[in-house]
Formats: sequence, C-alpha cells, structure tokens
Amino acid sequence: MSLNILWKHLSWFTLISSVGFIFFDTMGLAAPVVNTPIIGQIPGVQLSQGYEGPQQLSDSAIQSKMQDIPDWELMGNAIQSQRQFGDFVEAIAFVNRLVDPAEAARHHPDIAISYNTVTITLTTHDAGGLTEQDFALAAIISEID
Repeated sequence: MSLNILWKHLSWFTLISSVGFIFFDTMGLAAPVVNTPIIGQIPGVQLSQGYEGPQQLSDSAIQSKMQDIPDWELMGNAIQSQRQFGDFVEAIAFVNRLVDPAEAARHHPDIAISYNTVTITLTTHDAGGLTEQDFALAAIISEID
C-alpha cells in the first residue's frame, strides 16, 4: 500500500491511503477516519452505503432552494450572506457561533471579516458548485443571531 504525504501548515499533516485519512498533530496523536463520508449530520441530507460525494444541484433546484434562504444571494457557484454588527467584537462573537454548526456538518464556510461586517460564502468545492449541504448549512446559519 503506497502512502502520499500532504503537508498542511507547518505542524499538521495527513497520510492518505486506500483506507481513508489519518490526522496527526504535533504531539503524535492520531485520529483515523476510515471510509467515512465528509458530511456530518445535516438535517435533510441522507447518506447511503457507497456514497460517492456531494452531487451538484441543477439550476432549477438552486433557484427553488434560494426561496428558503432569503438572506442569501446566489454568487456564481456559491451562495453568500452578509451580516453587519455594532462593532468588531460582536462580529467575532458571531463568527465563533458558526464553529459548532460547521464542525457538526463537516462543511465549512468561507468567512471574511471587515471590522463589523461578516461575509459568509458557501459552496461545495468537491462537487464544483452548490449542493444540498450548502443550503442546509445556510438555513442553520440564518438562524444564528
């Protein structure tokens, strides 16, 4: 079995093999993830055996799903929402509240912070566009104050 080493930052790396991923930190602790889907428990997204990865939605499905998240805009192959807060501290507190839902979903938004404005962008890079995951996480994020 051959292994390829990918370096991630200066202290983290991932060994990729035919069985899945193994993450090592600088203390040498390992957490194997063997043949598991990259999606966490997102309401409305069902996984089955032999899961091939997220499937890009059709244009009509995207337009339909946009109706459910009125505070998001379609931006090419992504959806984006912008939130404005009273100051930088409030903006950072909001970003911190995004961590748990994103980790639970194993789907992470791109986040840009400009003083009191937070811009959240969702797309599924593996699928090359928008998937059910993006809309499910957008709906969850829309509920966060």
